[in-house]
Order: sequence, then C-alpha cells, then structure tokens
Amino acid sequence: MDASLSDKRLLIVTGKGGVGKTTISAALALDAARRGRRTLICEVNTRERVSQLLGKPEVGPEITSLEENLWAVNVQPQEALREYALMVLKFESIYSAVFENRVVRYFLRFIPSLQELVLLGKILFHLKEKRPDGSWRFDCIVIDAPATGHAITFLSVPQVIVDTVPPGALSNDASWMRDLLVDRQTTAAVLVSLPEELPVNETLELHQALVSRVKLAPQLVVLNGFIPERFSQQDQEATASPLAKELMRAHAARVGLSLASKETLSRLGLPVVTVPRIFVNDFGRAAIEQIVKELEGGPRP
Repeated sequence: MDASLSDKRLLIVTGKGGVGKTTISAALALDAARRGRRTLICEVNTRERVSQLLGKPEVGPEITSLEENLWAVNVQPQEALREYALMVLKFESIYSAVFENRVVRYFLRFIPSLQELVLLGKILFHLKEKRPDGSWRFDCIVIDAPATGHAITFLSVPQVIVDTVPPGALSNDASWMRDLLVDRQTTAAVLVSLPEELPVNETLELHQALVSRVKLAPQLVVLNGFIPERFSQQDQEATASPLAKELMRAHAARVGLSLASKETLSRLGLPVVTVPRIFVNDFGRAAIEQIVKELEGGPRP
C-alpha cells in the first residue's frame, strides 16, 4: 500500500464506471488486512463482486468475515435505514412503530437524500465502533464508492443535510459524517482511471469536484490497465513477419497512450501508481493478488 494511505482509517475508492474500482478496492482491503489492520470493505447498494473476486461465498447486507482481519458488507438502503433508526431510537419496538408505519414511510421519501445519508451513515458508524477493550472494531474501512457523478452526490449528502434540515438528530448526524469525510488525518480518496482519454478527463473532473464540493482530499491515483513497454526498436527492426511488425506497432501505440495518460494524471500533484493490464480468462483471486503486489510497489518514475 502506498505510504500516503498506510495510516488512513477510511479509504474511498472511486472513478468512472468500468475502470476497475472494485478490483482496486479489494486489493487495498486485502493488503491492509495482511498488514495486521482489522479491515472492512463496503460495497454500496450494488451487485456484489468483492467476495467473488476473493474466492469467498456471497456476503450480502450483514458484515461477514472473509478471512483473517478482513470483513465485507454490501450496504443496502432498507437494512441501512433500519440500523440508522435503531442507532437513533435505541429500541426496536419504537423503530417498528415509527419507520414501518405506512404514512411515515411515505413522508420519509421527501427528506432530501435520506437514502444516501443512511447508507453513508451505516458505514461511518462502523468507523467509530469500538471493541470491549477500547480498541477500534475496524482499523481501516475501504468503501467501493459509486462511480464519478453519483459519488459526488453520495459524498456531498452530509453537507446538503446540514444546509437544508433544521437542527436535530438528523442534522447532528450529518455534521459528524461530514467532519469525518473532510478529516485528512482519517480519510483519503483513491481515484481509479484507465489509460484512455475519457476516463482520464473524467478523473481530472472528479478530483476537482471532490476538492471543491466535498472538501475531500484525494491522495492517490491508480492508473489501471497500464500497458508497459515490451518491445524495443531493435526488436521491431529484427522481426521479419509483417503480422508481428503490425502487432508491435499496435502495442507501441497503446504504450504511448498509457504513458501520456500517466503524464496527464501526474499534473494533479498526486502519486500515480500504475497497475498493468492483466490478461486472464477468469479474473479472480490470482488477479487480485497480482494487483496487491503492484500497489505495494508504489509509484514509479
């Protein structure tokens, strides 16, 4: 794991859809767990993939142990609302009387961004949980956050609630959530991109939005699917096969795009870790293990 992340308790992994957020999240969580940190990886209201990538049974909305020091959960709105309400109301009988009331549930739909708030609130509540001996229940939480646009909305919710909801339990909870998100000693965002024009441009825009709208500090960029140089100019000149020459030229073009993407992302002033494209038929545990090794290596010149 990059040194800039090693002491953070909350890692928020985001980027354009399809860039490999979940695989990077799984690798970061596995790496943290192996370093002895009690780690929880959270997927947010989506089709579960982390347990499959790690070769484990499906998890669902309940926190489940995957292996030593590593737990996973797929946070779902209904279960998160129930847990959030019980945290506030303390008694399940009161929750049932209030939140399972048809009229109350109707009016809950009009509270701005309530679903996002309870999803985020459940995750951040686990960040504050302690064990009987006073130590943290989880030393590190990795959020496989929604893709770019939704991620900004999701992470902006606490501030929106603080700005729009009258003082009270809801506003107070939103306030401490916001404070955790913007605490640079606790929280870091990891931006994931691909060596392609659209994902790179979207990463630049995402960085700007996180800094200006959420006040959240990105601390690392992962350039996934990076194509390293494999053939020298001499290799190309020594090859007689026209097909081989054409393949080498195509490869060189992709190498150039990878290097240009890395250079563009480096302008953000953040460390950029490259993860090479992994060519396998069954993308699973072995691929995640390879990504862990790449992340351990950190940024390269």
